[in-house]
Amino acid sequence: MERAIRCMAMRGGTSKGLYFLASDLPSDIPTRDAVLLAAMGSPDIRQIDGMGGADPLTSKIAVVSPPTRPDADIDYLFLQCVVDEARIDPSQNCGNILAGIAAFGILRGLIQPQGDITRVRIHMVNSQNVAVATIETPGGIPNFEGQARIDGVPGTSAPVLIDFLDVAGSTCGALLPTGNARDSVLGVDVTCIDNGMPVVLMAASDFGLTGTETPEAMEANAELRARVEAIRLAIGPMMNLGDVTKKTVPKMCLISPPANGGAIGTRNFIPHRVHKTIGVLGAVSVATACVLPGSVADGIAILPADGTLRLDVEHPTGFFTVDLEVEHQNATIHVRRSALLRTTRRLMDGHVYIPAKLWP
Repeated sequence: MERAIRCMAMRGGTSKGLYFLASDLPSDIPTRDAVLLAAMGSPDIRQIDGMGGADPLTSKIAVVSPPTRPDADIDYLFLQCVVDEARIDPSQNCGNILAGIAAFGILRGLIQPQGDITRVRIHMVNSQNVAVATIETPGGIPNFEGQARIDGVPGTSAPVLIDFLDVAGSTCGALLPTGNARDSVLGVDVTCIDNGMPVVLMAASDFGLTGTETPEAMEANAELRARVEAIRLAIGPMMNLGDVTKKTVPKMCLISPPANGGAIGTRNFIPHRVHKTIGVLGAVSVATACVLPGSVADGIAILPADGTLRLDVEHPTGFFTVDLEVEHQNATIHVRRSALLRTTRRLMDGHVYIPAKLWP
């Protein structure tokens, strides 16, 4: 016997996943996680018996519900389904999947459109912060067609503008969770930063790399992976994350001088695979480190000559533009605003089927 569960498949930014109403899932977490693992096909490196795409970027889940705080229009819980483990990880946000939340909320009747343009205040449950997504809603219907383009996605789509409000320290408790702009861990200089996503920045040159290597080449480098993971495990408690052995944070970012006219080059371990692009909030944290005096990025990043803080963060398939507003405070900074452009598209709306025994 099988059980049908209503869901929508959507591309959000450079990720893809299943979007559910919380009311369509089990209320107790162990049963919910078992259901979601079956829906995605984990644990299996191919996810052949589920809807996952055999990659962390396509094994993502959004659980959406009415708002639980007065300053939000909708609640969004992000869950990372681990591909090769029977594990659902709620420890981080995902700014790419976030790009589809406003449209999903309207299509499911949780949000009323406001005319041709709708602004939606989204409570990111994982970190208890609010992001504001602005989408096109001509005739009260989310529009997915347009001329906005983002690297890592073919073609063009309607724009989704996202402003992140007060996300500094959302996971670690502070923008600089160790209290320093630069630390030394296992002989490597690092900058630990959390402006919406905990990230550890390290110079690629400290690992004997140029920073322009392909993700496949880095994943094939067993010595590099082991060294990066050893630093991640050591830095976890210093970032107020505790034992990160079974966590998907912090993300580990090797940085290098920009190769294509941007502000900085990146290669991101997320944390055990190397990202083909870069995560939304990961890019925000990296961009923030670029303007932080004394960080590992200080002296590597090339900031715009006109003094604006619109930074192009380069990644393996292009770049990611982040708009920042910061206020310098002695040796550190206060982030007033982080904003960026994403796109989204509805791929499927219907039901996913799971073994009925999982949720009698």
